[in-house]
Amino acid sequence: MFTLLGWSWDVDTAARLAKRHPVQQADIGPWTALLGWIRTDPDHAATADLTRPLLAVPLPNTSAPGNHLVIDGWHRIRRAVTEGVAQLPAVFLDEGDERACRIHGGGL
Repeated sequence: MFTLLGWSWDVDTAARLAKRHPVQQADIGPWTALLGWIRTDPDHAATADLTRPLLAVPLPNTSAPGNHLVIDGWHRIRRAVTEGVAQLPAVFLDEGDERACRIHGGGL
């Protein structure tokens, strides 16, 4: 489960739904501003697999670009920042998938 500011998503469900979507290269720059809000273990981040795709969901009631939130992959983002890597593989789930894996938040 990933939780941020009263919203929660089931990452296992998101991973199953992600299999229907292509893996893309994503610029991690927009997400790095959130690293101060996300708790990561530096030791785990140092060994995170940068070839494993991030999972991102669209945030309800927000417009593109910049409307996706990573719900799985923050240790990979932390490592990428540390190593100067600007892009990582990512899977962008759609609105239906976001709703299917959302546990809490958004007026449920």
